Amino acid sequence: MELAIDPDRQVKSLACDCCETPFDRVTGFINNENGAYAIYFASCYHHDGVHDAWIDVIMDDHWDADAPATRPGAGRVTFGCRVGPVEGHDGVACSLVGAARLAADIPLYGRKLSRGEALDHPWLVAYWDTVDHILENDPTVSAHLYGV
Repeated sequence: MELAIDPDRQVKSLACDCCETPFDRVTGFINNENGAYAIYFASCYHHDGVHDAWIDVIMDDHWDADAPATRPGAGRVTFGCRVGPVEGHDGVACSLVGAARLAADIPLYGRKLSRGEALDHPWLVAYWDTVDHILENDPTVSAHLYGV
């Protein structure tokens, strides 16, 4: 499956709710050969010299071409992970977390998966493929985590 980040992605500079430290949030669509594939939010933080990103990916079994963000299919779910340093591990690692924990419960997200639900979900492999694509191809996220 060929994935591509839509060029109309948006980057907003915001302030962390807990400490007012500035961070960037990327919002974008990911397309595949059939059109809309996923929506992602990547929040790139740097607290106390630690660079990490929290990535939520919304996946759906049926994207409405006219309103992909507001008309969820029956299977719409959101996965979440933290990407950054992990104790005992060299470099950057991905850790599955509860999805969109700070976001409002609105139809956009469908069902927000807990870590346990995500581990058992049949789309988990597709989610990790999507995260890999974001890490490699989103310039804001790549520069934040890898300095490239």
